[in-house]
Amino acid sequence: MNTRIRLKLIAATVLVCALPSLPAMAQTAAKPKVALVMKSLANEFFLTMENGAKEHQKAHAAQYDLLANGIKDEQDTSNQIKIVEQMIVSKVNGLVIAPADSKALVPVIKKAIDAGIIVVNIDNKLDDAALKEKGISVPFVGPDNRKGAKLVGDYLAKQIKSGDKVGIIEGVSTTINAQQRTLGFQDAMTAAGAKVVGVQSGQWEMAPGNQIAAAMLNAHPDIKALLAGNDNMALGAVAAVKAAGKTGKVLVVGYDNINAIKPMLKDGRVLATADQFASQQAVFGIETVLKAITEKKAQNTLGGTIETKVALVTKDSK
Repeated sequence: MNTRIRLKLIAATVLVCALPSLPAMAQTAAKPKVALVMKSLANEFFLTMENGAKEHQKAHAAQYDLLANGIKDEQDTSNQIKIVEQMIVSKVNGLVIAPADSKALVPVIKKAIDAGIIVVNIDNKLDDAALKEKGISVPFVGPDNRKGAKLVGDYLAKQIKSGDKVGIIEGVSTTINAQQRTLGFQDAMTAAGAKVVGVQSGQWEMAPGNQIAAAMLNAHPDIKALLAGNDNMALGAVAAVKAAGKTGKVLVVGYDNINAIKPMLKDGRVLATADQFASQQAVFGIETVLKAITEKKAQNTLGGTIETKVALVTKDSK
């Protein structure tokens, strides 16, 4: 056997030995990329959501890669649209989104779906009419916000009398979850015979929530309670109540059960909140996306709602 033939045989042997590793390489290349696009990371709720998603990915690193991003504040809709466009360019396989606006995000979500990306909606539900207009179907994975807010409102109702005045500090008014929480609060207050003297937007944030609460306290000196659509605004309301010298006289409730609210639940500055399990919300959405990708389901077969849990939290909760 001459040298040239021997070298060819050695090269062929090396190639055959290398073949078993190719499927593994293909599998690695095929690992799906899932994008998580949230609202304001200045809100503790979404930081908790992001951390929960990262922990899940770490525990399932062989199954998918995660790209997590958020916007600077609750109303930064244009930047959230840009983030989704970046994810389309990045060719992610799945998108889990908590939209800053229930209607404004629908066109770019259609672009994502048209690009072959599986999209799942969490936290704030996309507008059904806007989805229908674009001819797309996006599943919502999350809690019943109206039911959660009513749980909080019903607990508050036990502490006030029929005819008492209350105010509602709403989130961003164009978002479905803000609207649903307001309806839940109103359901509870109507049942209790309380008088809602105002519903105004605190934009999901502490400073605007503080301003709205202060204005309500000033306009209605005999107001008995403030119902905030999230805990950030409840923090602002607590500060307004303190500044007005009415701590213990005006009750405050919130929604989200962020860590910053827990000391206030213990000492009574906040009467109650709702836990919608932020660390798991994105996980539920990610798992829905991965299941659809694994089973090769089309986006238009994924409509509907997958309801997740929400629980009342008070100082007596364990």
